[in-house]
Amino acid sequence: MIANKRILLGVSGGIAAYKACALTSRLSQRGADVTVIMTDHAQEFVSPLTFQALSRNPVYTDTFDEKDPTKIAHIDLADWADITLIAPATANIIGKLANGIGDDMLSTILLATRSQVYIAPAMNVHMYAHPAVMKNMKQLDSWGYHFIEPGDGYLACGYVGKGRLEDPESIMAAIEDHQKQKMMLKGKNILISAGPTRESVDPVRFFTNRSTGKMGFALAEAASYMGAEVTLVTGPVNLSLSDSRINRVDVVTAREMEEAMIAHFPSNDITIKAAAVADYRPEHRYDEKMKKHDGHWHVQMERTNDILQTLAEQKTDDQFLVGFAAETEKPIDYGIRKLQKKGLDAIVINDVGAEGAGFEGNTNMVSYVNRQQDVENMSLASKRDIAVRILELIIRDKEDRQRE
Repeated sequence: MIANKRILLGVSGGIAAYKACALTSRLSQRGADVTVIMTDHAQEFVSPLTFQALSRNPVYTDTFDEKDPTKIAHIDLADWADITLIAPATANIIGKLANGIGDDMLSTILLATRSQVYIAPAMNVHMYAHPAVMKNMKQLDSWGYHFIEPGDGYLACGYVGKGRLEDPESIMAAIEDHQKQKMMLKGKNILISAGPTRESVDPVRFFTNRSTGKMGFALAEAASYMGAEVTLVTGPVNLSLSDSRINRVDVVTAREMEEAMIAHFPSNDITIKAAAVADYRPEHRYDEKMKKHDGHWHVQMERTNDILQTLAEQKTDDQFLVGFAAETEKPIDYGIRKLQKKGLDAIVINDVGAEGAGFEGNTNMVSYVNRQQDVENMSLASKRDIAVRILELIIRDKEDRQRE
């Protein structure tokens, strides 16, 4: 996973810069083509000549030192990289990246690169725990940057705690694990639904639910990262995709979502219906706004079509269909009942009454149940982490079925 990769190694100004020398050597020995970019403060700890000797490539330190007049160096390097790694990453460079500041060679490249970026922090234990640093790391994590957490131990400042740069082998292992993950769904087509639907009763009023689409969007972006070709059918949400490769189809009503899902379903290997589709819609829609009047207003409701059931009836043996069940009581019992009734391959059960789970938040806590009724409970985590685990379990079950 590292051999023949073009790796940009950004070295920022911390005492752990000396460990980046060993990291450069190990990466090169693994067959990677390593180019090092150093900040001014990093050069106070280690000479650029050291990295040049270890990488056998020029070392870049100055945005305005253009070695080749036919290229703009920081853009050329940003485009060149397969992988970008910051090690050590100080609080300063993390803060710059999180706030879009590009005032030197390294920070400018980080803003321009489209490669996967891995960040290996190294700093004082109290700096690492500072709310500003934690906020910046959380922001970067939400944008898809990958953190290689520092280790615990004796720090150069004399403190003992979290903040020590991970050793080169651990950093490389973390990168290889991520790179393997990127290949897990390569060549697969995945269809995902997300968000709520809206069912209008007049031009200004509609029935809907509390779904924000965050779980479905997390699944779509995780699947795309893992190599899949993704189509996301989404109801009306206030979310944008950070991955331009995802084919986004916007719909509003349950009928529109049904039509979009049925149209795209045949060409997909895996379908995950995470949307919270309205079960009922007003039987009659008024062309003009209904005026307030004395007494009650009764709205007659009719059932919408069961999209998941329709897809299950059309599914081929090669396709894998996953539903979601948002429950408030006996979630596993009701979820398994839905799994069996609709003939699904798996279901993700969400107890929306549990603290930190359900709609609107950035975290979730779910149970994944396959058709053998094996249950995997996932503890509270970010929706992106939950999405990755769901996809890993789908891959496992799909491969197991193919071996049957």
